[in-house]
Amino acid sequence: MSEAQVRTLPTIEQAHDGGPAPLVPKRRPFGVWFKDKGWRHAVGIVTTIFAVFPLLYVLSAALDSNGTLVGSNGLFSRFDTGNFTALFNDPSRPFGRWFLNTLVVGLVTSAATVFLGAMAAYAFSRMRFKGRRVGLLTLLLLQMFPQLLAVVAIFLLLSGISQVIPALGLGSQLGLIMVYLGGALGVNTYLMYGFFNTVPQSLDEAAKIDGASHIQIFFGIILRLVTPILAVVGLLAFIGISSEFVIASVVLTDPDSQTLAVGLYSYVAQQRSENWGVFAAGAVIAAIPVMALFLFLQKYIVSGLTAGSVKG
Repeated sequence: MSEAQVRTLPTIEQAHDGGPAPLVPKRRPFGVWFKDKGWRHAVGIVTTIFAVFPLLYVLSAALDSNGTLVGSNGLFSRFDTGNFTALFNDPSRPFGRWFLNTLVVGLVTSAATVFLGAMAAYAFSRMRFKGRRVGLLTLLLLQMFPQLLAVVAIFLLLSGISQVIPALGLGSQLGLIMVYLGGALGVNTYLMYGFFNTVPQSLDEAAKIDGASHIQIFFGIILRLVTPILAVVGLLAFIGISSEFVIASVVLTDPDSQTLAVGLYSYVAQQRSENWGVFAAGAVIAAIPVMALFLFLQKYIVSGLTAGSVKG
């Protein structure tokens, strides 16, 4: 600021003594502000309402044991825990067992998916071998076909395995985990491959000079640097497995071995005996593990998703 400009600025005494008032920037007209930034706020508010309202409706139905999901007159017009009590007091529908089965299948499959996908991504990122590019494209191409197309093949395959190894056949949680792992190496491997490429290969070369093997480099260096993408893949795998219904309903035939997605469907499967209130209560409890895992891994999510898509 020049000396002349400084001289023209009003002093504190002038402002109090009725001197020239300080310059106040003019507020932009509403139309100009809305065209520049306001429309973004409007879109954000509408999107938030669109996403939150179904959640509030389900929570309201879960807390009203006398109401129905369709015939509710208003949100949170009644508060009681009748639906939650009925959820845990039905011997024919062991909700606690379903909840535990979902945690076991989800955590085991997520951990195995992260481990196998990380090893495959490391091989594609750091090693050069014949068929490397074709393998990457094949993994990506296979994910274009939905798992629904393979339901019949999965059923016939597990039915045949049941006659040889019953622990891996129909009705087995281990068999379901193997099916999930078979379809989890496509997108996850490709996503981790892009993140692995962001780690400088000079670290590998320096470790090799010191005599480190690929196993030592992978477990001692790379895995510590790619923690964000491991957390993202694990979270996405757990969310997908917790809400998966089609394959789980085909593989798990015993009610005691079913997951939450399959078990809760029995509350609304009957044509004339739907119990939407209890179903809503089960859905609220089923969302707790996913929400807890999301909050626990929140600091890794943004960096894991963005860094893996920058360099591929």
